[in-house]
Amino acid sequence: MGSFSIWHWLIVLLVVVMIFGTKKLRNMGSDLGGAVKGFKDGMKDGGTTADAPASSAPAAQVTGQPANSDKSAIDVEARQKS
Repeated sequence: MGSFSIWHWLIVLLVVVMIFGTKKLRNMGSDLGGAVKGFKDGMKDGGTTADAPASSAPAAQVTGQPANSDKSAIDVEARQKS
């Protein structure tokens, strides 16, 4: 009663083909294959982007002075609304 013989699997296959039809099974097989391929490509792409540096732009130097010397800019910490 443990495993099924080849005849059991052939009968199951015949019943599945009779229920779904060969065209539907072929479409399901190609859809499943496309999904597996897409998953593998996604896993491959995900591994390469994690190894790459986040940005290639040089880091800006942090100073106490604003980056632009525009006088219309308001420093929120220096000015408080009264």
